[in-house]
Amino acid sequence: MKKDGVYLFMKTDIEIAQEAEMLHIRDVADKLNISEDELEFYGKYKAKLSDGLWERVKDNKDGKLILVTAINPTPAGEGKTTTTVGIGEAMAKLGKKAAIALREPSLGPCFGIKGGAAGGGYAQVVPMEDLNLHFTGDFHAITSANNLLAAMLDNHIQQGNSLRIDTNQVVWKRCVDMNDRVLRNIVAGLGRPADGVVREDHFIITVASEIMAILCLAENIKDLKERLGRIIVAYNYDGEPVTAKQLNAIGAMAALLKDAIKPNLIQTVENTPAFVHGGPFANIAHGCNSVRATKTALKLADYVITEAGFGADLGAEKFLDIKCRMAGLKPDAAVLVATVRALKYNGGVPKDQLGEENIAALERGIANLGKHIENIAKYKIPCVVALNRFVTDTEAELALVRRYCEENGCELALSEVWEHGGNGGTELAEKIIKTIETKESHYAPIYSTELPIKEKIETIAREIYGADGVTYDAAASKAIERLEKLGYGNLPVCMAKNQYSLSDDATKLGRPSGFNINIREAYVSAGAGFVVAITGTVMTMPGLPLHPAAERIDVDDNGVITGLS
Repeated sequence: MKKDGVYLFMKTDIEIAQEAEMLHIRDVADKLNISEDELEFYGKYKAKLSDGLWERVKDNKDGKLILVTAINPTPAGEGKTTTTVGIGEAMAKLGKKAAIALREPSLGPCFGIKGGAAGGGYAQVVPMEDLNLHFTGDFHAITSANNLLAAMLDNHIQQGNSLRIDTNQVVWKRCVDMNDRVLRNIVAGLGRPADGVVREDHFIITVASEIMAILCLAENIKDLKERLGRIIVAYNYDGEPVTAKQLNAIGAMAALLKDAIKPNLIQTVENTPAFVHGGPFANIAHGCNSVRATKTALKLADYVITEAGFGADLGAEKFLDIKCRMAGLKPDAAVLVATVRALKYNGGVPKDQLGEENIAALERGIANLGKHIENIAKYKIPCVVALNRFVTDTEAELALVRRYCEENGCELALSEVWEHGGNGGTELAEKIIKTIETKESHYAPIYSTELPIKEKIETIAREIYGADGVTYDAAASKAIERLEKLGYGNLPVCMAKNQYSLSDDATKLGRPSGFNINIREAYVSAGAGFVVAITGTVMTMPGLPLHPAAERIDVDDNGVITGLS
């Protein structure tokens, strides 16, 4: 923080979170007219929402839905979650009945390189430590359900294999909520004959599990069980899919998930209600919080601010083409988060030089913002740019970004919510409200699900990424042909792509051109209801960096956690 030309010490995110004056969760719920009987308490500051709450409010009029997305992420940081939280706090400062709807963090990035996902500064949700670690156990339940299905699959093969499962065509993978690269490719069943059938196996991170996607898209327990039953775990010797329903695994999996499917309620450091539920990654899954949390929030608040993971080419595309399509949601506005520093990084400036004014680099890098503004417009949704302000931003740089947004027909507001909480976001909140009131949303997905799978992939690649075309590995083309023959050709597509570039090459920053997207693998998540297309070298089980965040995390003799970010 800078005051009178002097840089002052700022507290860390975890220090701010630990000093926050939290309300009892019953008092937070009361702001949305949720009664104590409709809460299932997890201590003083966390609660799950009962099924009875939904039955009471399901016929209420929906509030306004605001999607927060961003430019492609960079090491310079953009602050998408911080902005989402800050908008909710700012709406409350303006006297609006607002709620926030976020994803739950994964332990993978929390202990890896990205850090937690509670927002930052005075625009974060609390209790921060609980949220970033075990929270209400949802991810543990998802991991258990995923691995129960894997265990039942292998047990069926061991116990005679009456479904004639081809062990070379087992597609269901085990999962763990941790970055653990050595588990990507393993051999299972080694040892005695009683220890199982020897076969190659794989692990993915929990947030990439189809169970996570299913939980986030399911409307209720009945829908959850139907989706679980459609999961394809393997193919038999005739090439026919074998499902979780055929393994009689549905009831036990649903029992493990019966509490996890209920949305969680917590609060921000300024006591604004926050629904935090589900957490699929946006680069390898569909990147949005649960349908149940979003729909419940819309029935209780006048304004609901939600986010979709990573840049708009990933999270927003999947939010708009998958989640909104499936759930019947209609976003009223989108907020596109950027920083001058990140735009200069996209213009070729090294990370250690981003504090210096560089108009030429900003002019080059701002094309990334421009492409995302164009993409939001393709969905016929009004857009506001939120520019997270840093003390190193110069007036000339800010003026350039403002002028660029005006020329592209987009409102811009500076955001200082990290430093000032809701008070630092009132200009942004006012512009969002004005945009909703003056510009009608005519949201529509960018492709019809009736198109062939390759045409859907190519529409996303050309329209959203700016690619010239799409190439397919032979295995991917064969898989797509097989999926269409099996009747899965009319599902939406979930693209698995690196988050750092509009292309499938993470080194191509800004607004790259003259490139093709390569699809190396394709498979169906039949329970979730989409086809996954994997591009480039994106992996479903990340690894830890040279110096993981876990090295800095500790707990003292009084149980106080330090080092979380």
